[in-house]
Amino acid sequence: MPAEDHLMTTYGRLPIAFTRGEGAWLWGEDGQRYLDGLAGVAVNGLGHAHPAVVAAVCAQAQRLTHVSNWYHIREQEALGKALCAVAGMDRVFFGNSGAEANEAALKLARLYGHRKGIETPAVIVMDGSFHGRTLATLSATGNRKVQAGFEPLVTGFRRVPFNDLGAVRQVGERDQSVIAVLVEPVQGEGGIQIPDAGYLKGLRKICDESGWLLILDEIQTGMCRSGQWFAWQHEGARPDVMTLAKSLGNGVPIGACLAHGTAAELFHAGHHGSTFGGNPLASTTALAVINALADMRAWERAATLGARITTRLETQLDGERGVKSIRGLGLLIGIELERPCAEIMRMGLQHGLLVNVTAEKVVRLLPPLILSDDEADELARRTADVIREFLAS
Repeated sequence: MPAEDHLMTTYGRLPIAFTRGEGAWLWGEDGQRYLDGLAGVAVNGLGHAHPAVVAAVCAQAQRLTHVSNWYHIREQEALGKALCAVAGMDRVFFGNSGAEANEAALKLARLYGHRKGIETPAVIVMDGSFHGRTLATLSATGNRKVQAGFEPLVTGFRRVPFNDLGAVRQVGERDQSVIAVLVEPVQGEGGIQIPDAGYLKGLRKICDESGWLLILDEIQTGMCRSGQWFAWQHEGARPDVMTLAKSLGNGVPIGACLAHGTAAELFHAGHHGSTFGGNPLASTTALAVINALADMRAWERAATLGARITTRLETQLDGERGVKSIRGLGLLIGIELERPCAEIMRMGLQHGLLVNVTAEKVVRLLPPLILSDDEADELARRTADVIREFLAS
């Protein structure tokens, strides 16, 4: 039996395996070099084998990789201080993934509701959203396709259309059990759906008026990818709770649930925990990531690169029948086609390119923030070439 047959078939894997990476490039077992336009699905924000990350991992692994959270972990404390400083938040809980971070946020919301005397607290969530694959985060997700087969789902969620403040108000007016809103500033898995200007600020206003928590899932948008440290900073709509993962560790698993104000005081000893969360290795690595992003002013670079790539895609795909729209915020870029295009992922390999397709019809680009201008241009060119080839087929 081939080695791969011992793995559960949870992924439709493409016919390639990689042996090493450097910067924005990966090398396959076939010896070919591939331009990484996906960054491990927004994970490798600093690219592959970044010197500061490599140094942090190696040095910490030689000292101490793990101890229980029953003890003080100074590396975790240093990371928490640095992360709260750039995020404008008060406290943080560390886990291992985005799903864990969102689970922590939902538990905070439940605690908040119970302390307000609400027996069955409810959270408003959005159509087209994606928050994880645990039972609670799956239930919060607005995608019936990924929920199918896992019923009964967790109750306590009220679903409304994304980018519709009126719908949020209407639910709140008729349902007194609502205690929070959970939303992605940009829907990533939903196809790079960018809300209207003022949407997050409007949600902040509704939550303030209603006494609700505003919970932002910044797992894909955070850590400078949107053109700010965090996407909420584009509108100054600071959340009560914010979740992070993905590029926080640049490939070393770590998730974070940050809280501000009242929400930061809800958890007490015994309320929540994580065996591996915030261990010395993950914490040291994430602190190195924060420092590297700050040193290169990565939020500015992401904004510049995103505009450059989007402009070149618009030029190269101008007049191409079958391209519905091109949209982006920083280095979150989506090219929506008029028909399903999952085959583009496989076709991209033939062009030495890694891209992703989400929401069936959206080619998604989430490249590393360390792209050079030339690499950004090459990414746009190769992506346009693949799309034209697909549309001609």
